[in-house]
Amino acid sequence: MPAISFHSPVGPLSLQEDNGAIVRLDWTAFEDQPTDLLRRARDQLGAYFAGALTEFDLPLAVSGSDFQQAVCAEMLKIPLGETRTYGDIAKALGCAAQPVGRACGGNPIPIIIPCHRVMGAGGKLTGFSGQGGVETKVALLRHERAAGLLI
Repeated sequence: MPAISFHSPVGPLSLQEDNGAIVRLDWTAFEDQPTDLLRRARDQLGAYFAGALTEFDLPLAVSGSDFQQAVCAEMLKIPLGETRTYGDIAKALGCAAQPVGRACGGNPIPIIIPCHRVMGAGGKLTGFSGQGGVETKVALLRHERAAGLLI
């Protein structure tokens, strides 16, 4: 599977592509096999971290159940600088909040699919599945000037 690795303000990141879509972002290094799409994704992440990009424009393919895909679709609707709760997403999907939390934790494309913008009830800070856990989540929210209580 083609992949590209690069350095970011939250550590080294890697992107993987499959069938013309981004399928994974994580904190492990891969041997680079860049494609035009992977270069575009890397450049968009660079612009995001530079504060010049507020919304990603990339084809994404989320593996997993229909529910996992629905939760990721809801997370993609959260604008930069804003947060939602697991309960907000659960309400939009007509389900309980606990499975939403599990689906957020299983997000295969963090940052681009902004699971870091999802908080617990009452805006409580919760975990983050990426390297660095909650510290990385706080760094991303601060970068986006979201959740003023964290800044």
